[in-house]
Amino acid sequence: MARRSLPLLKDLITRSSPNRITARSVTYMHRPGDGTPRPVTLIPGDGIGPMVTGAVEQVMEAMHAPVYFEKFDVHGNMKVIPQDVLESIRKNKVCLKGGLVTPMGGGVSSLNVQLRKELDLYASLVNCFNLPGLATRHDNVDIVVIRENTEGEYSGLEHEVVPGVVESLKVITKFCSERIAKYAFEYAYLNNRKTVTAVHKANIMKLADGLFLESCREVATKYPGIKYNEIIVDNCCMQLVSKPEQFDVMVTPNLYGNLIANTAAGIAGGTGVMPGGNVGAEHAVFEQGASAGNVGNEQVLEQKVANPVALLLSSAMMLRHLQFPAFADRLETAVEHVILDGKYRTKDLGGSSTTQEVVDAVINALD
Repeated sequence: MARRSLPLLKDLITRSSPNRITARSVTYMHRPGDGTPRPVTLIPGDGIGPMVTGAVEQVMEAMHAPVYFEKFDVHGNMKVIPQDVLESIRKNKVCLKGGLVTPMGGGVSSLNVQLRKELDLYASLVNCFNLPGLATRHDNVDIVVIRENTEGEYSGLEHEVVPGVVESLKVITKFCSERIAKYAFEYAYLNNRKTVTAVHKANIMKLADGLFLESCREVATKYPGIKYNEIIVDNCCMQLVSKPEQFDVMVTPNLYGNLIANTAAGIAGGTGVMPGGNVGAEHAVFEQGASAGNVGNEQVLEQKVANPVALLLSSAMMLRHLQFPAFADRLETAVEHVILDGKYRTKDLGGSSTTQEVVDAVINALD
């Protein structure tokens, strides 16, 4: 009998049998002590940040998740990240954060960039995918954007040469390019992904992006089971909005990754539903995946209609990172149930629900 007939046969047997075979989850054999509650540094942040991090706190409490939060008051207009916050993250290894406002111009450094550099969170990961029940222009979208987080155009090396002339340096190194390429291929290998696509502009920036591509090609040779592609960033943007389903894992330098992640998020349902995080060798910070609008506007804040889905899904990623897979599955399943049901959605998803109404619906959907 052909292999393709076996699933159909199994389905027919199951339906006709008076004692149906019930699905069983894969047993997670924990190590002794794995159930000990873990401390997590919490940065509510600015704008809608306290609202959506508060949503996560409520859901975690309802699930009796084995985590507890050490909360710190940090805002984007601060000059530096307080030392006690950095010490907490270094101790706990894991942080959950809301959005932090980055002042435009004026020479004020972004606290988000500071945090990544201080903790060497060299890999940003954003998962952009279709949620069942949420109508979008394209189907079958499931893209993971892995972005180098510590150099490139975000190196912060700018100066005024003469009045009216500013020089901004883009720094690309072999070391950082290799390690982000290794992370992307390792992610693909561990998550049964089939293709890694490197995004570049090496036709113009031949040395800088050329070095990035060279590093990706070298790492690709060590993963013969994973297909490797390359695409120029401007063509990539066009392909994303026309045929996004062709992409799987994408690895990018810093600036391109920011643009691509937000574009892919918009295609797959919006920044309000896309999870993400930043990870290094020692620490991980989980936050809303796509940065556009992650602080929200005053109207959203006043009406209390911020979408908590992205940060809830990011917190599920965090639970899996902490090796609490059953809690992560429960949370993701509950969120997906609420989206599929369609009764409780915030304005950005075409609904009229408040943040709290969505949170209550997710808590009610927990099995």
